[in-house]
Parts: sequence; structure tokens; C-alpha cells
Amino acid sequence: MNAELYFRESMHMALIVHKYGGTSMGSVERIQNVARRVAKWQKAGHQIVVVPSAMSGETNRLLGLANQLHPNPDPRELDQIASTGEQVSSGLLALALQAAGTPAVSYAGWQVVIRTDSAHTKARIESIEKDKVLSDLASGKVVVITGFQGVDERGDITTLGRGGSDTSAVAIAAALGAEECLIYTDVDGVYTTDPRVCDEARRLERITFEEMLEMASLGSKVLQIRSVEFAGKYRVKTRVLSSLTDPMIPLQQEMTSGTLITFEEDEKMEAAIISGIAFARDEAKVTVLGVPDKPGIAYQILGPIAEANIDVDMIIQNQSVDGKTDFTFTVPRSEYQKAIEILKTQVQAHMGAKEIAGDPKVSKVSVVGVGMRSHVGIASKMFRTLSEEGINIQMISTSEIKISVLIDEKYMELAVRALHKAFELEQK
Repeated sequence: MNAELYFRESMHMALIVHKYGGTSMGSVERIQNVARRVAKWQKAGHQIVVVPSAMSGETNRLLGLANQLHPNPDPRELDQIASTGEQVSSGLLALALQAAGTPAVSYAGWQVVIRTDSAHTKARIESIEKDKVLSDLASGKVVVITGFQGVDERGDITTLGRGGSDTSAVAIAAALGAEECLIYTDVDGVYTTDPRVCDEARRLERITFEEMLEMASLGSKVLQIRSVEFAGKYRVKTRVLSSLTDPMIPLQQEMTSGTLITFEEDEKMEAAIISGIAFARDEAKVTVLGVPDKPGIAYQILGPIAEANIDVDMIIQNQSVDGKTDFTFTVPRSEYQKAIEILKTQVQAHMGAKEIAGDPKVSKVSVVGVGMRSHVGIASKMFRTLSEEGINIQMISTSEIKISVLIDEKYMELAVRALHKAFELEQK
């Protein structure tokens, strides 16, 4: 039995979902390349559903037109406009497949039907009807479904927010019971840290959903965080791989490339204590000094911040001295001035706080790994490494599989490289 035939048998003619980003769909030539890749998979005997993004730059162009016409556009109309980008790329891909001799049909989200709630521009998927798709697959067609969009109970088109095509693809894979969801992007997988910061960053062959969720929430832009949440909840095996490779590379090689995001129990993962070093550059620290140490203090400070839709991350309350305490938390740097203003106008006088202080030039660095659950000494190793580099830790937060520290922004890249080396992440 030759390798290709063996591989086909081992994958038992699987149903596979492919997702392609805007860069992959950016021109007629690139769409033809996607069609060649998809046709290769189908000819090997697999049933293929493809979820493409709009052509790169198209959604921004469409929303730009809307903003020229109205200073505060109606979200329902924005969804009508923005959803056309994916409809165009889906139709073009279906045509490219047909031109290459592969039967294909494209559907918009409202034709499938992908049912969502009514939160325009940031809708959430509620259900997906699959009979039409399964029927087309059974008849030998490739099915192309628009990403990023659906329809609410009123029949209005909705969109899922930035990066929503990743979520669409994983949701469709879950609904169809797909063997795997392949997310084709312009990077060749998930790395131990950002290769632009650390030359020795290494591509991971696999990572758990929990680790990927932490990496995504900490600024790793490889996958949209909602898609990782969805994949973990519905146990959809997801692979991140490059669309910039030759579309005709052997199927077996392609199927084992990139990074597989999987379940901890699939494999004994304890060997890798730490999987990656994540970081978030754009953090800001806010401190409310000298507030009364009494019940309800945290709510009185953070309540107005939450009402302004400002995300709060790390929180520390100091020990009480003479009935007074200091309360420190972090916010995205883009929300720093807004947070300071709210505290000065709504909180300081009301609570009798001595002062509102802050630092908009801090960064968060985290070590992430499911192996932490069964290994001790990770925190001390992290703190010792930073100490040896002369890096002061301003705040610390932990979870079961993550330790994060807040440090001065100017030391962030040094910290990432030092921790990457200390935990020997350059070695397989």
C-alpha cells in the first residue's frame, strides 16, 4: 500500500473543515491556489467544507464607506454591508473550484442556516442547521460557507465581530462532527513565543486548548479567542497551519504540519512543563491610594470601571495600615485615561481616597503550561530569572496553568528572552 493510500485509509475519508484568512483570499491568483489545495483534499477522498474570510482589506473598505455616510452608523446596516465581503469571496472560491473541475456550491450564513442572537456586529452563534450541507457533501460537492456571519430570529443578517471567521469554522466543524478543523493562516503554527521578540522561538507541534486559550488571551494573535473557547467546549480538534506553502504539497506532509490544538488527555503532556512565554505590551496600571479598608471597597472602585466597559485584569489590594489600604489594578493602555478620569470624578471624593496614581508604560509577561499542575518550583524559577536580569516585578497573578507578572515596559523583551532560555523552550 503506498503512503498516500495508507494515509487516506488511516483518515477514513474524513469530513474536514478548512478556514482561509483574508490574506489567503487576497487576489484571483491566491483564490486559485486555495481552490487547488481544496481540490487536492477532495480528490484524496475527503469531504471538505471551506469557510473563507473576505479578501484582505475588503471589510475595512466597506466599513469605511459606511462611516463616510454616517457618523454613528446603525449596527444592523453595518452587518448588511460587512457581510458582503465574505459572500463575494465564497462565490469566487466556488467558481475557482468549478473551473478546476471540482463540483462546488457556496452559501451565505443565512442560507445554511447559521442562527445567532441579535447582537449586531458582535453576535454569538446559537445553532447551525446541517442537513443541506451534509446532502451536498454526500453528492460529491465541496461546500463553501461564508465565515463571520449568520442570521437572527428576525431574519436579519448578523456578524460575529473581528476574526469571526475562525469562530464560524470551528462552530461548523462542531455541528458537522468534523474530524478536524484546519485554520490556514499566514503563519505556520503556534510558537513558544513571538519569533520577532526571541530568535530561538520554536514552533509547537501540539498545544492544549487551555494553553492556547491563555496564549490567545495574553495577546497571541494566531487565533481569535472565541474560536479557541468554542473548540475547547465542543472538543473540535483544530490545527493552525500555513496557507503560504505550495498548495500541491503531499497531503500526508500537510496533515502533520502546523500546530495541533488538542486535549490534554490525548497525550501525556507532562514532559513539557512550560509550553510558551506570552506577553501583552499595551497594559496600564492604576492605583487608588489611601482608601478606607472596609467591606465593599473593591466594588465601589471597580463598579464604575465595569459600567464604562473597561476590562480589568490583574488586581492587588495592599494590607491595611491604620484602617487605610491601597488598591491597584491593570487596564488596557487604550483605556487608561478613561479609567483615571472615572476614578477622579466618580470615586476619589466619594470614598475619601488620598490620591489616584498610575503608570501607562507597563507590560505583562506570562509563563504558560499545563505541566505546572504536576511540577513545583515554576514560580521561583521565573522570579529568580527576572531578578538575575535586574527586572523588578510590580504585580503577580496566577492561575492553574499560568503565572503572570507586571513589569516596566522597557524590560519586556529582555524578560521574554530570559524566560524562554531559562525554561529551555528552544529545545524540543
